Amino acid sequence: MYILNALLLILALPAVLACAYLAVLTLLSGSLSVPQRSSRKLRFDVIVPAHNEELLIARTLASLGRMDWPSDGLRLWVIADNCADSTAARAREAGARVLERRDMSLRGKGHALKVAFTNSLQSGWADAVVIIDADTEVSVNLLEAFASRLESGAEAVQACYGVLNPLASWRTRLATMALACIHDLRSRARERMRLSCGIRGNGWCVTSNILRQLPYQSYSLTEDLEYGIALGLAGHRVHYADEARADAEMAMGSVTAGTQRQRWEDGRLLLVGQKTLPLLRDALRRHSAVCLDLALDLLVLPLSYIALNVTALLFACAVAASLKMASADWLWIGAACIGGLSLYVLRGWQLSGLGRQGLYALGQIPLYVVWKSWVMLQRRDSGKWIRTGRNYE
Repeated sequence: MYILNALLLILALPAVLACAYLAVLTLLSGSLSVPQRSSRKLRFDVIVPAHNEELLIARTLASLGRMDWPSDGLRLWVIADNCADSTAARAREAGARVLERRDMSLRGKGHALKVAFTNSLQSGWADAVVIIDADTEVSVNLLEAFASRLESGAEAVQACYGVLNPLASWRTRLATMALACIHDLRSRARERMRLSCGIRGNGWCVTSNILRQLPYQSYSLTEDLEYGIALGLAGHRVHYADEARADAEMAMGSVTAGTQRQRWEDGRLLLVGQKTLPLLRDALRRHSAVCLDLALDLLVLPLSYIALNVTALLFACAVAASLKMASADWLWIGAACIGGLSLYVLRGWQLSGLGRQGLYALGQIPLYVVWKSWVMLQRRDSGKWIRTGRNYE
């Protein structure tokens, strides 16, 4: 009996902690107030890192050109990184400044960003830099949302990062709701608690001053998370601009979506091993709620793994209770985990705006969990910058 209860406790502990954490964030995910308008005097270098993006770069630059910001306070840069196509030519035709980088030994988005940031700092023109992926369309108020927060003292800001093609497939619908959970729900709660929403890879901004203080040196598979953690360890939180958006295309095919998922989660796993203890140490030493939450965010597993954990817990508790081998109280613990997780998922569905189609997509979650489990067992790639296949190719 004692051994069984100990095993149930081991199974229950991660599920309870994760579900409780997500439930708290859910309850704090109400709408945020919009800050006062900026003076519109800040100057931005908007940087688009691109690897073989000749088909989409013009569309992205056209979207950036529609932003509501004085033309003399904005420069558009494309970093054509190890491109084998006409990305650079298409970007120049669309009116952007272009830096072409060729270095087959140092490959990846992080290295491309390092070159872009160095170029911006050396010119001494921009007050801040903005990063937009090459498959993205942004809201017209993006720079205004960043500027209003920078003028209020923020040094780093993340816009809402969403999906441009939410209805393309059941995977993109699930991805839309997943990003609504991560980028809308969690970031709203963290902004309300004055924590860091982190860097999410697309639609983020940092001041040139911060880049001088904390030089960019993030080259992992998840360079965005890595730099967001570096900011937290340096005592800076990333503010969240809920009213501005950067929406990118999400892969809908199983192969390309699987490659994306492998890279993201492999990179995240590496950061868990490298950054969790430093974050917890700084949280204790400096009494930093920002560092503590960044550590918790790393330790919370992806939603599909939490769902598997909760399902296994509920099954084990039901079997043990039916055989009179453990207390029926374990079933209540499992049910509470299901309740917290369901609240989180349904709030993500609500924030996604998918309505009925989103509810239909939720029925595909078991299929997604099986697919993802299979994907994560496959052979990994080398970690180089691999362009994501597009839906029309």
